Amino acid sequence: MAEQCIFCKIRDGQVKSNILHRDDTCFVIRDIAPKAPVHLLVIPNEHFTVLTSLTPGHAKMLGGMFIAAQQMAVREGVDKAGYRLVINQGDHAGQQVPHLHLHVLGGRQLTAMG
Repeated sequence: MAEQCIFCKIRDGQVKSNILHRDDTCFVIRDIAPKAPVHLLVIPNEHFTVLTSLTPGHAKMLGGMFIAAQQMAVREGVDKAGYRLVINQGDHAGQQVPHLHLHVLGGRQLTAMG
């Protein structure tokens, strides 16, 4: 599945995208269908699909994703007013790409979820 994953193709340069941040754990791109003025995707370099497969060995990956999200919130200027971090996991949550990713949403007053 990883060879067909759009995020893996972006990571590998097979699909062009404006990568805003890249480090040894993850990369960041803008969502192509933004739900807020700032809508970024923080994507681990490792193809990883379901949170139920997490092990202690994934701590660096997850920590790196949250550090990148915080840095990007500062860079995008939403850190002071506030922003939302979301992980959609599975069909019922609205996950569209089967590769773990963290949404960074901000730039306006966000409504309650549900």
